[in-house]
Amino acid sequence: MKRWFVLLILGVSQFVMVLDSTVMNVSISTVAADLGTDIGGMQAAITFYALTMAAFMLTGGKLGDKWGRSRAFRIGSVVYGVGSLTTALSPNLAVLLLGWSLVEGLGAVLVIPAIAALAAINYTGRDRVIAFSALGAITGFAAAAGPLIGGLMTTYASWRYVFVGEAVIMALVLVFSGRIKDIPGDKALRIDLLSVVLSAAGLAILVFAMLQSKTWGWLVPLDPPELGGATIAPFGVSPVAYLILVAILVLWWFVRRQQHLEATGRVPLLKVSMLRIPALRSGLTMFLAQYFAIAALFFVVPVYLQTILGYDALQTGLKILPLSVGLILFSIAGSRLSTMRSARNIARIGQFTLGIGLLLVFVAVQPELNDWLFATGMLVVGAGFGLLASQLGNVNISAVPKDDTSEVGGLQGTFQNLGSSFGTAIVGSVFILLLTSGFGAAVQGSDSLPDDVKRQVAEATASGAPIISQQQAEQLVLDAGGTAQVANEVAGVYADAQVESLRQALFLVFALTLIAIVLARGLPATIPVPAKADGEHTEDHVGQAGGT
Repeated sequence: MKRWFVLLILGVSQFVMVLDSTVMNVSISTVAADLGTDIGGMQAAITFYALTMAAFMLTGGKLGDKWGRSRAFRIGSVVYGVGSLTTALSPNLAVLLLGWSLVEGLGAVLVIPAIAALAAINYTGRDRVIAFSALGAITGFAAAAGPLIGGLMTTYASWRYVFVGEAVIMALVLVFSGRIKDIPGDKALRIDLLSVVLSAAGLAILVFAMLQSKTWGWLVPLDPPELGGATIAPFGVSPVAYLILVAILVLWWFVRRQQHLEATGRVPLLKVSMLRIPALRSGLTMFLAQYFAIAALFFVVPVYLQTILGYDALQTGLKILPLSVGLILFSIAGSRLSTMRSARNIARIGQFTLGIGLLLVFVAVQPELNDWLFATGMLVVGAGFGLLASQLGNVNISAVPKDDTSEVGGLQGTFQNLGSSFGTAIVGSVFILLLTSGFGAAVQGSDSLPDDVKRQVAEATASGAPIISQQQAEQLVLDAGGTAQVANEVAGVYADAQVESLRQALFLVFALTLIAIVLARGLPATIPVPAKADGEHTEDHVGQAGGT
């Protein structure tokens, strides 16, 4: 048991890091009401939390190389704990964005890469294989447990206690972290500041553009911003399109900068040459696709269950529970299948299974929920997620030498959180755009609604339709002076448009998930041989990575 104490510390930290990404979604309506904001504000908070980690994960990995992984781990634990306490005490959205989206995110970018590197340092041979498998299982379990823990705490206590608990756990981790063996950091390592700025700025601009698309439009301007009374939409094109172009140029500059640093013998923030390894490239892009789908689902489904069906946080968590069960069972099954099937084969099955589950959820989402079909769909989604989770982490780590495990840990965190931020930002914004256009068209096409009501609805939804319940929509019309009959009709039209928009957003996720199956092409096509006694990864993993 003594030799696994370090794994216990790392595993608990991994659990907290992953839990924080899923625990908030089931409480989205409660937190929004508590902080005086709306679903759009919570969408921004969830997105920016993932974005902070994606933007600075590579920097966090490099700081671990410079300071030593154990020191980075401890500093990150302190920062994360401070962020958790700040989040727990948040009186409004601004403080939540500071504590959760920024401070906790910055703590996580130090902790997450260090976990992978410290596992590789502290364990060798068969023990290292067990350690990485255990961390993968813990990741799946935390993602699965998040909705239920969030639902229980929000319903019977407060969502704030989740973050108090995280702060206490990270304090305990800090106390026992001295037991973790480490190797000295490279104090002479210089981190290129321009690379940090370019990567963070490029990703921030890209995700901000996607978030604003629900208000400004993707290409055709809807409700663009104004500056000095002048509308900002050059040549009749939405600012979102220009921001995306700027982001692409900045990220291209970042890649060129990394290539230059590597070619001149300096240390890049991202070793671009590693992405030439087919197994690593496929593993990372599938990470992005996988977490895109899950983040989108974890945003859309709670909105559907809470605002349309009126479920509380616990009921929402229980509805998502079949996904958790499927994830845990098939993470274990996937690990065992690794001795009989190649990673490529299992990943393709997992991605296809994930797509089928999303299709079942799409069919089940109606004005009245089809409970059994929805539960089956969530179970199948969890099964697909579990199969993928059982393969991708090991594939990525096995594709590179031990010296690069910290960098791969940072890359995994980057792609995972990019997928999460893209999923929440893109699908959430598409849902609001569809709701705005669908609701507006239905109201304008009504033969029974008065013209003044149609005009008021058009003005109220000019910058995007709010995500509210049917009862809230009805009350808004009554408060605006509408009759009970008009309020009932407008609310009914709104509810129908909301369900239809959710279904269309879910179908988009389903389609993209199936398309992503092609990303598995570069994964290892052979069954891996057991690890050598000296604990190093075998050459077969790297050599066969791109096999057919």
